[in-house]
Amino acid sequence: MDLDAYFGHKAEPAGYRSGFVALVGRPNAGKSTLLNRVLGQKIAIVSDKPQTTRTKIQGIYTDERMQAVFFDTPGLHRASHKLGEYMNKAAELTFGDVDVICYLVDAAAPFGGGEAYICRELAAQKTPVFLLLNKIDLLDAAAVAKQKALYAAKLPGARLFAVSALAGDGVDELLDALAGALPPGPRYYDAEQVTDQPERQIMAEIIREQVFLQTRDEIPHAAAVTLEQYQRRENGMLYLEALIYVERDSQKGIIIGKGGARLREIGRAARAELEGLFDEKIYLELRVKVKKDWRDDPLLLKSLGYDIKQLRR
Repeated sequence: MDLDAYFGHKAEPAGYRSGFVALVGRPNAGKSTLLNRVLGQKIAIVSDKPQTTRTKIQGIYTDERMQAVFFDTPGLHRASHKLGEYMNKAAELTFGDVDVICYLVDAAAPFGGGEAYICRELAAQKTPVFLLLNKIDLLDAAAVAKQKALYAAKLPGARLFAVSALAGDGVDELLDALAGALPPGPRYYDAEQVTDQPERQIMAEIIREQVFLQTRDEIPHAAAVTLEQYQRRENGMLYLEALIYVERDSQKGIIIGKGGARLREIGRAARAELEGLFDEKIYLELRVKVKKDWRDDPLLLKSLGYDIKQLRR
């Protein structure tokens, strides 16, 4: 029996490839920006602040040659709290579970101890490594060549690519290389599917991104967002109530702003992006709650989806 025909699946052409790709690197290297660029739409939070990605986000790219399932891992960094430990563990455990590791570096930043640590870790891996020199739009040709030579010496087994996730430079060449590197296999997901993340999680992340963008350096990473209500009203509008957790009363005041102005702007910007992404009218209500040292609270971290005990050892 032709099982593909029986279940209504379209058979992939001969030589079709599929597999799993990890996006790893230091905070603010551009992993989420690259993932959104490859998929052609936003599923990962993007800002200019480090450590905005807290969980592995699965993005699915499909074309006539391959299906590549991407994991956008948290940026590797020196952990100072339990949330940081979770982020590092989630990133490191990805190395052995994928077919290709895409290691992004900020080509405009100097080589430091953090990059040296990651190069050592990746050099010990059997998984093929693509080293992506990102943000080349900020450099001239001579500077790009210098960085290529530096990283070729630091991680000699890797394939080097010069890209700009923001501008799209070099992304097609990267996809061509992935199409040749992934193993033969079928599609794991429908061709139209771009993520396996729950809708509510994506919504919460978009709200959290606006907290980053609106507060700049005042609330670096002390905010988390949960959706408390998700209800469709009789008028067809989707009603959302989101709770923003912070660690200090002073942080709550910063997010709310004078006369509530900043919180209203966070809500306005988040609602506009949510309506554009999900193509429906949304009523968004935001509240702010102080939970002291929540990033070291195992129970709250677990409720937010950061359960380090569930990560494979």
